Amino acid sequence: MITSVKEILNKAKEGGYAVGAFNTTNLETTRAIIDAAKELKSPVIIQMTEKTLEYAGGRAIFNLVKNIAEFYAPEIPIGIHLDHGKSLEIVDRCINIGFPSVMYDGSRKIYSDNALITKNVVELCHEKDVCVQGELGSVPYIGEGEMGEIDWDKYMTIPEQAAQFVKETGIDALAVAIGNAHGFFKERAVPDYDRLEAIHKLVDIPLVLHGASDWENDKVQEVISRGICCFNVDTATRLAFVNSLANSFRDQHNLSFDIRKLLGDAQHEVKNTVMKKIGYFGSGGKI
Repeated sequence: MITSVKEILNKAKEGGYAVGAFNTTNLETTRAIIDAAKELKSPVIIQMTEKTLEYAGGRAIFNLVKNIAEFYAPEIPIGIHLDHGKSLEIVDRCINIGFPSVMYDGSRKIYSDNALITKNVVELCHEKDVCVQGELGSVPYIGEGEMGEIDWDKYMTIPEQAAQFVKETGIDALAVAIGNAHGFFKERAVPDYDRLEAIHKLVDIPLVLHGASDWENDKVQEVISRGICCFNVDTATRLAFVNSLANSFRDQHNLSFDIRKLLGDAQHEVKNTVMKKIGYFGSGGKI
């Protein structure tokens, strides 16, 4: 069943576990996420980026996720979310499509501009009962900087500024930067757990960690204990999907030209990856 992302996150915050916010781009990935959540009885968030909306068509991919969730998993709390919306225009477009939750990412802007635009996004969204995630600090992507020595202090969320940002904007959830990184960008060797704990003490809304595809057991538990209640996962599921296809084409003796089998195998690998992540996050059985 389609459930408020705010409700899903607040329950995780109160329950001391985290939920996965998994990106989708197509039917197979969507089915894999929902099938994994259904098998493990876990709440889940399915999200899409602007590029996915351009690729698949905004209304098409939104309604695909909504219809599969409602038909195949009516007992599972499933949130639908815009990931990394970069403008007021894309947020407005998603509201009109029917998205119940959006992220406005102004993290590359100076603080005053980020706060002002995020506040405007919140005012627009809350009028329509749409919840908003903001981001403060910067979670780097590959190509944004050199992969050698990095001055992580330039990227990280400042705890006192986070408290001010939440108060000024009225956001429902906050994405933080503690040395985490998107995709294949090399993360800080040890996340700044003390910084996260300080943010958690000052901010009383759900905290979200982006760039969490490769986070496992100990690191996951450390940040959950310090306030993280949602992990964004994209790279791990894309790798599972692409590697499955690559292995299928590599096996020339058993190569199938049945697209349903090729994509079905990829879907199965994505499901296994999502189930593994749900196990780390502790959200299984939390419906």
